Amino acid sequence: MDQDDQFMRLALELGSRGGHKVLPNPRVGCILVRDGEVIAEGWHDHIGGLHAEQMAIADAESRGVPTQGSTAFVTLEPCNHFGRTPPCTEALLWAGIERVVIGSMDPNPTVRGNGADSLEKNGVKVSTGILESECNQQMRPFMHWCQNRRPFVTIKAALDSNGFTDRGIDLEPVRFSSKESLRLVHELRAESMAILVGVNTVLRDDPSLTVRGVEMGPRKQPLRVIIDPSCKVNDSHRVISDRESETLLIHTSEPELQKDHEHVERLVMADSDGEIPISRILDMLGDRGIQTLLVEGGADTWNRFIESGFVDMAHICRSQIELEGARGAFDEGSLKECGLTKIQTFTSGGDDITRWGK
Repeated sequence: MDQDDQFMRLALELGSRGGHKVLPNPRVGCILVRDGEVIAEGWHDHIGGLHAEQMAIADAESRGVPTQGSTAFVTLEPCNHFGRTPPCTEALLWAGIERVVIGSMDPNPTVRGNGADSLEKNGVKVSTGILESECNQQMRPFMHWCQNRRPFVTIKAALDSNGFTDRGIDLEPVRFSSKESLRLVHELRAESMAILVGVNTVLRDDPSLTVRGVEMGPRKQPLRVIIDPSCKVNDSHRVISDRESETLLIHTSEPELQKDHEHVERLVMADSDGEIPISRILDMLGDRGIQTLLVEGGADTWNRFIESGFVDMAHICRSQIELEGARGAFDEGSLKECGLTKIQTFTSGGDDITRWGK
């Protein structure tokens, strides 16, 4: 393995440590190398925290290790602008870094190349494209949003042993997934900036649609998005009554005058046929900076996203339990029609989990 590849792979491993706590920022890792030895390491740990390059430099400082003349391996082009933190290019120059090896260039067209150019103009050698595909994959939702201005969409479906999603409308809903599988759902929620369901899911299950049991760091709970054409959701439902997260209700017509809590927003959105287009929902969420969207149900809502072609990943949990009076069948074969292939299968608490992606 090429030495640059080897060091970039170490930076990738560090970048994964930030996980969902960095959203809406991407996961980024960085190592400092001198004479073939790693002298410092860093990663973006949480939103508002040090960037990977800054953490690596701070790591060296804390141990009294000089950074002058070293090489920085970073998975994403160093930023060259002031945000929550100062520019990483300035930190690298201050630290006397001699060479910077970059995995992915910044996908944002307004800033792409600025960091690399600034470093080169100040005498720093810059190499790019090292393990670029692996770096892009680690930052895939961020890359997707920068390039498309729409969120990366994941569908989550829980099915009984026969592929049905719930019981008949006259029967009480029951939870049939294992505790281990439910934990996976909360991890998916934690990786999402918004969670979307159709109105029938709210009316039937009254979900809270919040992350529970997973460390969120300083991040807010995901935005709850409800497709509610006829304004059926009211303050008796938890997405309205609790204030754990912001809630966005999408209607086809103006609701009757009512006083909502501050965390509730209502939006009218409909095409000439009176339908709420999936593409417009995604455009609206993208404009709000939502990079990752988890679509939790129900079957009609999943199918609308699939038929529209806006599904990037799917997480399907099939229980060994057979539901009484089951309805709402979900055909996993439909995922193939929107370009997804099965990429992972495993068992969780007795449930069969399949993950699909592009």
